[in-house]
Amino acid sequence: MLWQQNPILSAMQDRELSFSSFNGAKDGVLIVALDGPLLLGNMFDFQSALRDLKPPCLILDLSNVPYMDSAGLGVLMNYYVSAQNNHRELLVVGVNERIQALLEMTKVDKILRLYPSLEAAEAVS
Repeated sequence: MLWQQNPILSAMQDRELSFSSFNGAKDGVLIVALDGPLLLGNMFDFQSALRDLKPPCLILDLSNVPYMDSAGLGVLMNYYVSAQNNHRELLVVGVNERIQALLEMTKVDKILRLYPSLEAAEAVS
């Protein structure tokens, strides 16, 4: 029997990742919204842009991220560690069930500050 790739997963992996940023409702809050899967094959531009972002509070909106692999998770955790070391905050919103499962499996859900919506995260930022 030959191994067959899941066509739905394959279509997700073929999508490009795009991202945009805008100021939050409060001073010092920057929101970065991602669109597309966060994967090893497409994370490098995002990772590079993220390194240059140093707001007091970064809200990462994953509402339009259908899938993330371990490399994508690594990008988030690298930013989290950098933010913590420099007294900045990282809040994550809009995590779907698939990404939530990854965060739970890796115990990262106990580390990252997760919120169901942008409004909920902005209320505590």
